[in-house]
Amino acid sequence: LNLLVAANGTVLHSEILGAVKMKSYLSGMPELKLGLNDKVMFEATGRQNQARSGKSIELEDIKFHQCVRLARFENDRTISFIPPDGEFDLMTYRLNTHVKPLIWVEAVVEPHRGSRIEYMIKTRSQFKSRSVANNVEIMIPVPPDVDSPSFKSSVGNVTYLPDRDCVVWTIKQFHGGREYLMRAHFGLPSISASDTAASGDKKGGKGSWENSWKSPIAVKFEIPYFTVSGIQVRYLKIIEKSGYQALPWVRYITANGDYQLRMA
Repeated sequence: LNLLVAANGTVLHSEILGAVKMKSYLSGMPELKLGLNDKVMFEATGRQNQARSGKSIELEDIKFHQCVRLARFENDRTISFIPPDGEFDLMTYRLNTHVKPLIWVEAVVEPHRGSRIEYMIKTRSQFKSRSVANNVEIMIPVPPDVDSPSFKSSVGNVTYLPDRDCVVWTIKQFHGGREYLMRAHFGLPSISASDTAASGDKKGGKGSWENSWKSPIAVKFEIPYFTVSGIQVRYLKIIEKSGYQALPWVRYITANGDYQLRMA
């Protein structure tokens, strides 16, 4: 999921880049047929009700592994193939769709003249409570010359990374429908009153100092058993006359791509 959110909460850009990954342990060379909730396929095969139901999705920029029979797909949107052994990307796709932020982060930043800076970070999971985001990392940019970090958080661990000029708040498991708070406090020797006044003549004062570190907040996460795109594997069939026995197993996962929220 690629997402860019403005400081006022408006989603400026959202895009889903997806892949269907396969791991095959089948003996011999059986032919497989994969069925997705593909809107164009429903329309091509005369199933208008399913195409309009809201359960189908419109995939764009589809790219297939070389094992897929392209002529068959172009004719009736059937995905048929003889899988190679092991793991491979059967197909990749893109969806241009409006997505609300799955993990919302807002920051209140208070620089004090007494040479310190304070952050209050609030994060909220905006997906259903039965889902869990794993290994969440929230990266908050800070000025390059801060010192004496101290943190308080309602959950997880907070680490200052001076080489990257950021604070990383790590939450191992972030359940849906939850909200957490974190406070960070730093010493900041470079913004004493006299320094601020002096820099006003050279660089435009407080505004340009603030802009030098107000990069967007970045978020990393993985949500298993969840698809933000709504893609569904409707079936995976083995087309073999000899009664070939096999069990297909499907797992869904949603992860961050370029996921950023601008600070106010």
